[in-house]
Order: sequence, then C-alpha cells, then structure tokens
Amino acid sequence: MLSLVSAKTTPNATPQHISFPQNDNHIQKNGNKTPSSLLKRTPSPSFSKPKIKPSKKTLQELCADESSLDNPDLGPFLLKLAIETVASGDNENKALDYATRASTSFEISSGPGLDLALSLQVEAAIYCSLGQLEDAIPILERSIEALDHKNGSDHVMAKFSGFMQLGDTYSTLGRVDRSISSYESGLKIQIERFGDLDPKVAETCRYLAEAYVQAMRFDEAEKLCQKSLEIHRKHNAPASLEEAGDRRLMALIYEAKGDYESALEHLVLASMVMIAAGRENEVSAIDVSIGNIYVSLCRFDEAIFSYQKALTVFKSTRGDDHSSVAAVYIRLADVYYKTGKLRDSKSYCENALRILSKPVPGIATEEIANGLTEISAIYEALNKHEEALKLLNMAMKLLKDTPGQRSMIAGIEAQMGVMFYKIRRYGEARSSFENAVAKLRASGDTRSVFFGIMLNQMGLASVQLYRIDEAVECFEEAKQILEQECGSCDIDTLGVYSNLAATYDAMGRVEDATVILEYILRLREEKLGTANPEVADEKRRLVVLLKEAGRARIRKGNSLVNLLDSSS
Repeated sequence: MLSLVSAKTTPNATPQHISFPQNDNHIQKNGNKTPSSLLKRTPSPSFSKPKIKPSKKTLQELCADESSLDNPDLGPFLLKLAIETVASGDNENKALDYATRASTSFEISSGPGLDLALSLQVEAAIYCSLGQLEDAIPILERSIEALDHKNGSDHVMAKFSGFMQLGDTYSTLGRVDRSISSYESGLKIQIERFGDLDPKVAETCRYLAEAYVQAMRFDEAEKLCQKSLEIHRKHNAPASLEEAGDRRLMALIYEAKGDYESALEHLVLASMVMIAAGRENEVSAIDVSIGNIYVSLCRFDEAIFSYQKALTVFKSTRGDDHSSVAAVYIRLADVYYKTGKLRDSKSYCENALRILSKPVPGIATEEIANGLTEISAIYEALNKHEEALKLLNMAMKLLKDTPGQRSMIAGIEAQMGVMFYKIRRYGEARSSFENAVAKLRASGDTRSVFFGIMLNQMGLASVQLYRIDEAVECFEEAKQILEQECGSCDIDTLGVYSNLAATYDAMGRVEDATVILEYILRLREEKLGTANPEVADEKRRLVVLLKEAGRARIRKGNSLVNLLDSSS
C-alpha cells in the first residue's frame, strides 16, 4: 500500500555577516546562524590578531614603489588601507583590491607565514561581504596552509580563526558537512593550544553543537553541549548566563530527540537564571520554548499560559507589531487548532498575518518567510489548501535563490509538494519535489533523513503519473539513505520498503517485491506481534504476491513470547 510521508523542513541559516573593527590591531569575523526559532546562534569564536606594523612611508611613496611587490613595507600598508576602507563604509571593491594586492605583496616579499595568512583572511572576508562566497573558500584554504602551528601561538590562533571562518562560509553556502568538518578542525586546534577545559573551548563546543543541530546530528550535539555545560560550571559562578545558554541549547536537542521532560527541566533552570539576571525578554523567549514543550506533552492549558506570558512582555517591550508578537500568535493559533477551537486558531493566524504583511524595519526576510510557512501549515490542517499555497508562494518570493537560502527554499517546495499531492495535483507535486531535490543536491545535502523522505514523496508522485521507472529510482535511493541514517527498522525506512515492493509488483518484478514484503513482515511480527493490524495488512499483501509467484511463505519459527509481546 502506497503511503505518504510528511516532509520535514530543515533548520534555516541566515546569511553570514562579517565586520572589521576600526582598529587594525584586530581582524575579527562573525558568523550568525539560526538553527531554530528557539535559540539564536552566537557569533563564531575568533582570536585577536597580532598587530601588523604599518609603513612610515606615505601612500604616494609606496605607490611609486608598487612595481616592485617584494617591498616589505607595501603589504602592511595595503592591508591597513583595506581594513580602514571597509570600516569607513567606502567602496568594498576598492577594499578588495587593496587586500588582494597586500596578499600578493606578502607572498612575494615574505612567503608563507602569519602576515600572509591574516591578509588572506581579510581578503576572504571582503569576498563574503560582497556575496562572492565561492571565491572566498580557496583563499581561506591558502591562509590555513600558510600557517605552521610549530611557529608559536600566533600561528595556532590564526589557523583556528581560519578554520572557523571557512566553516562559516561553507555554512552560508549550505554545505553543512564541510562546515562541520572545518569547525571540528578548529576545535581540535583550540583544545591542543588551551586544553579541553578552557572557557574558550566551551564557546567553540557550543558553536559546533549548534551546527550539529542544524545537521540533525543530535547525539553528537548533545555530547558537545554537555561538555560546554561542564566547562562553564567549572569556571563560572553557579547559575551563570553561560550555563543558561548551554541549557537552552540542551533543551533544543532533547526536544528534537523527543525527550520532552528533560528539555522542560533545562528550560526551567535557564529561565530561573534569566529571571535572577533581570533579562525580561530572554525569560519571555524561554517561555515560548516552554510552551512548545507543553504542546508536545499535550499539556495545552499550561502551553497557553506560557505563550500568553511571553505575549504580554513582547507587546510591552517591543510593540504590538513586532515579529516576536506574530511568532507567539502563530504558536497560539497552533495550540487552539489542536484543542479544536478553530475560530480562535484562525483569528490568531489573521493577527500574525497582519504583522507579517507589513513588517517593521529591520526584520529579516527569513524570519517573515518562516512565519508565513508556519501559518500555511495551520491553514493546510484546516483544509484551506489554496490559502496555504498562496502563503508558501509569498514566502518563496521573499527568499533569494542563493546558496545560503536553498535549504529553506527546498523545505518550502517540499511542503508545497505535499499539499499538491493531497489535492491530487500530482504533476505540480512532482515538480515541487523535483525542484527541492535539485536544490539539496546542489548544496551537497544528499545524505540527510529529510532528503530521503523527499525522494520517497517524489516517487509517490511519479507513481500517480504512471512514471514507474522514475518512481523505482527514487524509492531505491531513498531506501539506501534511510537505511544508513535511520536503520532498517525505522518507520520511515519501512514505509519506503513498502512503496518499493508495491512498485516492483506493478512492474511485474514479483520475486523482488516478495523478498521485500517478507522482510517487512518479519520485522513487524518481531516488533508488533502477529495480531497487530499493520502486520495483518502486510500478511494479506504477501499472500497475494505468493499466489502470483506460485509458492507459499517460508516462516521462521517464533517463540510464544515473541509472537504475543507487542511492546518489545
């Protein structure tokens, strides 16, 4: 029996922001990402850079000598000009020209070393600021290669910063695996330099944990977040703000893993710290997260109380038309839908749309698009499919088709594909899934559970269009991915097995279909017991196939305990 598996949207990433200080003693980069609406990503850790001594010569004198790039005074002067040009808000292309010439001068005059690495990192930062992220990557890789950790702590620090900047750049491009690999290299260098209990290591552990959350690698995220929490508790006073930040991330991880009670415990502890520190807005943000957990636990009255508390504070501190108010309206709309109060649910959706349709200045387009997407999901649940599709189209128009936005756009297209499938517009459904799959392939995100589920849904749409060969290709690739990421007993994997068996049967490959169905039936009998309705359904399907193949099922003997225990 063919079945539809709901699409799961991926965590979203906001564009990278890189800034230079007025003082050339420090070259700093910041990368901000938002893995979840529950917790905003902190800037990536970076080190202060050693001061590069500027030349005492005038600009005219240096320019006169520029034909000889081995002039040791030229590189520092051009690098200083590049940083000052960016800091003043002047033409960034001019700053890039200064930085590129500085790197060339350093390479010729002094060769690989700290000065060249710092110049290349500034050059890469300007490329990122201009949106030329692909051009920044080889430059950052050169900056890392130019350093040798045996040459002292300055080289170690600069190499760490290079890896973190490279990770931020990959993340903005949507290449999550490479991003994480760069962060891991940076953390390893930092631990070697400072030891594994240094507060700086805790900061990087939490940053990498957030990246793991984005990649849905929750077990690894939990280990790193726990390490960060232990380090902060060792070096800071009890109930510190750093500890509260760790607990909020830990709650996010536990929520993703379905351990809602543990998530709630961490959020309550984090809230107590923020209350003691007088952080009213932070307390309200945590209240929203607590409300989400209460919804997951079906404790709806407590969820509404938490949301209303947060709403009151956000209105008084940020104004009635702030996006945070709209976000709480959406949460209330969702919980009222779940409790059957459909009129209230629709009213809160309309209030949120009123704010999002005329956002106050300074609100990121990604935040607006995310809000529209969440409202569309509620409208879909209310069977208002056309209105839901309009909202998704609005969200799509807000987002630019840039590498950093592709995962979010792919999630929206997948949601549209599910809706098209439900209203039997199979051609549009397949087209939406195909576009989403292509975007994830382009970003290198082809081994995630989300990608496997989308392939499964694309296969289902292909079946409805009688494009059976294409459906088989989708199901077979989805099967490989989900087996690796979830295991063969996972419900999503079993769903793909079932779809693949049905498609093989439709193609006349009865033997192949029979092998898969026998495997599914054996797993379901072991897990659910022989009396379970799902087992009975699979058994009926298998009997039909075996009759076609002219043979009977070969059963492996089970003990009475295995046959009757449906809770194993």
